[in-house]
Amino acid sequence: MSDSKYIYTIDLGTGGPKVALISTQGEVAAHDFEATELMLYPDGGAEQDPADWWRAITTATHRLMAQSSVALDDIIAVSCTAQWSGTVAVDENGDHLMNSIIWMDSRGEAYLDEIVGGPIKFEGYGIHKIPTWLGKTGGMPTHSGKDPIAHILYIREQHPDVYQKTYKFLEPKDWVNLKLTGIFAATYDSITLHWVTDNRDISNVSYSKKLLKMATLEREKLPNLRAPAEILGTLKPAIAKELGLNPDIPVTTGTPDLQSAAVGSGAVRDFEAHLYIGSSSWLTCHVPYKKTDIFHNMASLPSAIPGRYFIANEQEAGGACLTWLKNNVLFHADELMAESKQNNVYQAFDRIVEKTAAGSNGVMFTPWLNGERTPVEDHLVRSGFHNISLQTTREHLIRAVFEGVAFNSRWLLMYVEKFIKRPFPHINMIGGGANSAIWCQIHADVLNRSIRQVQDPILANSRGMAFIAAAALGYVSFDEISENIQIANTYEPNPDNLDLYDSMFKEFLNIYKSSSKISARLNRDIQSRRM
Repeated sequence: MSDSKYIYTIDLGTGGPKVALISTQGEVAAHDFEATELMLYPDGGAEQDPADWWRAITTATHRLMAQSSVALDDIIAVSCTAQWSGTVAVDENGDHLMNSIIWMDSRGEAYLDEIVGGPIKFEGYGIHKIPTWLGKTGGMPTHSGKDPIAHILYIREQHPDVYQKTYKFLEPKDWVNLKLTGIFAATYDSITLHWVTDNRDISNVSYSKKLLKMATLEREKLPNLRAPAEILGTLKPAIAKELGLNPDIPVTTGTPDLQSAAVGSGAVRDFEAHLYIGSSSWLTCHVPYKKTDIFHNMASLPSAIPGRYFIANEQEAGGACLTWLKNNVLFHADELMAESKQNNVYQAFDRIVEKTAAGSNGVMFTPWLNGERTPVEDHLVRSGFHNISLQTTREHLIRAVFEGVAFNSRWLLMYVEKFIKRPFPHINMIGGGANSAIWCQIHADVLNRSIRQVQDPILANSRGMAFIAAAALGYVSFDEISENIQIANTYEPNPDNLDLYDSMFKEFLNIYKSSSKISARLNRDIQSRRM
């Protein structure tokens, strides 16, 4: 251990930051977590306070350093990943001017039509604009208003004083790097969802004057670009003192969470898949080419590995469905709440689901609690329990949530495999949901694919950042990373459940087709009454 070198990693998720000390070979020495507040508003707003992010990072780091036996001199770099598709407006001093608008926020939807529309439209996009956006970026601003381009338009229209004072609009990861180094910068991967960069040359991504004009964004208010997996700068002495680290150690450019998860899952070679089940969810892999599926909101985008693309997609709610079930249904803090607090509720969920028959007695859950991104881009669709009867029990409802998230994963799998024109022989599963053996098995059964449960799956993003930093410093190559990933268990599909889940999946798709228009009418009416 005395010969090992370590990376201090920050993984700023929606629920709060995880901090960890991880060796250059991916061994976790210590880790900690501190929760942050999420503010949701009736008009589709979703915000977090960057000051709360930093409070949580420092609080968790103090605990981390207190419990760790790693010598300070053996910590050789700092590396950050964070939730993607968020916006922090900062002034010239780097101070944030308002709460961060995060990836769940859809308030910018109203300002997108004039940007993406036109006299002749296809799927809501101006015909004359589609070739430019797809050709240069691989995608287009989503109609949901959840991309940073929409956040900036919203700020410009609704908070003009903030807009005028803004020196740079930063992604959450790039804001943390600014705190660490004092450098205003974004990376080829983090800037992508602004949809104003030309990534046709993956090794030299740059802002496009034409796209900036189409988006009506000001280049001066966007950060300069850096390549992934390189050294951004050094840790500021004051910040080093605040965190309890040595000053002037290197800070890497970092990457958003989808990209760090891909590295930390060990699925680093082309066409090797990983499935992430956290608050949100995604299924993705690296690909050797640039390609777009405009019909299912998927495209090859810059990855954290230099010179590489990955197919990007995201399910809006994954593990968040269980959190909702726990907090809002089963253990909601009202007069029916038992006085005694349930401590290990997710473990209790696992035990209940293991004892409940596959198919949940015909009950189905659709996991669209915050709309959906892929394979359909529909921010107004909503969740529901379907086919409930007098025989339905709480056990059926809980298992239905587990299965509903897996059905949505299968929906993604259909189009990802179509995109790459081959089936996955196996899928590496990471995130908090991968801690559940029964959820891994359900995914194996529903997807009809081998599921490989990565060791310490909740730390995959952090491990990915350690490998990225180690690669930047020359300790490891990206090709060697998969050899350093341990697989805890492998789950094979249960043939007894395949026909049942095939049948239920068809109905899952039918539920979307039949309910999406109803959801659109209901939620547009609700939003119009609130305005």
